[in-house]
Amino acid sequence: MADVISAESAAPPASAAPEAAERTAYDVIELLFFAYRDFVRDADEALAVYGFGRAHHRVLHFVDRNPGLRVTELLDILKITKQSLGRVLRELVDKGFIVQREGAADRRQRLLYVTDRGDRLARELARLQGRRVSRALADVEPAERDAVKRFLFEIIDPEERGKVARLSGFGPGGGRR
Repeated sequence: MADVISAESAAPPASAAPEAAERTAYDVIELLFFAYRDFVRDADEALAVYGFGRAHHRVLHFVDRNPGLRVTELLDILKITKQSLGRVLRELVDKGFIVQREGAADRRQRLLYVTDRGDRLARELARLQGRRVSRALADVEPAERDAVKRFLFEIIDPEERGKVARLSGFGPGGGRR
């Protein structure tokens, strides 16, 4: 009787390192899914009161953190279509959370600002999420906190890291500038 050799058994033995690295990557992927689910939950509940979703939250966050942000810059940050942003922005403007102003030098520019109402909501959402992040970092050593920030920064596409560093104030060292 001839020996039947499966493709799996015919393959040279793989080293344990790639398998361990792959397992670790899958573990991190899964943890990111669960962490993101819980990270957005409190904010989602607060947004639902206004009939808003995560897209509204992202727009509020970046406009609150960057007063006078141009619509074109926001499109680049969020990586969404003009049509998608238009719908969300219209709702935020109509409900009094954001105002649009013309640029002083170029009247074609649309500059975005949160209203007092928008600022209060953006800060409440940040407080909810900040509480969860602070709780997670409470028992982590300062060097480990920097490693967490550096890890998250490294997940960002390399060609986007410079823009993210300028926008957020975080650089490759993981610290706030």
